[in-house]
Amino acid sequence: MDNYILNLEREFSLIENGFKVQEKRALADYKTKGDEYCKKLAELAYSSKVYQVRMYAIFLFGYLSDSKEILAFMRDEISKDKKWRVQEILAKAFDEFCKKRGYEQALPTIDDWLKSANANARRAVSEGLRIWTSRPYFKDNPNDAIWRLASLKDDMSEYVRKSAGNALKDISKKFPNLITTELKSWDLQSKEVAQTYKFASKFINK
Repeated sequence: MDNYILNLEREFSLIENGFKVQEKRALADYKTKGDEYCKKLAELAYSSKVYQVRMYAIFLFGYLSDSKEILAFMRDEISKDKKWRVQEILAKAFDEFCKKRGYEQALPTIDDWLKSANANARRAVSEGLRIWTSRPYFKDNPNDAIWRLASLKDDMSEYVRKSAGNALKDISKKFPNLITTELKSWDLQSKEVAQTYKFASKFINK
């Protein structure tokens, strides 16, 4: 297993952009090596100093996220990773969890992550589920997506506010009246809310 990780480090360290190679390899390993082996593989890969290998590990964790232990590790530990590219994959892994669980069944976990003290965990939800109203459940219940995203409008993290605002902007293409109604209730005297509004209202105000 150690040699496999070393080979991944040599191969993936050459990848400067994108994530498709890591995603493809992680999925192939998940389908062929079994859950227990993949869990150990993911843990070892995530300890790598090569961030591209950690990205591969997070894809594996996403496929294994039926495990409460792994899901908690994603929320509490991976969200602390300093590499922004790694956080992009955390968002994808969280969406993978929701897809596997079923988006309606995942609502308690979605809400739990949205209340996390770590901004990267909150952003993993807002970013990972985009476009929210293209996802099952939220497609038929757009307001359930809108109020959850709107709860982040005054988030302490600009990173999170931008993601939430852009996610609301996405929804406004299909549900402009719903977004307009939501935005009318916002207090734009708040600098943070005004910033989120700027992103969310981009198509509404044209």
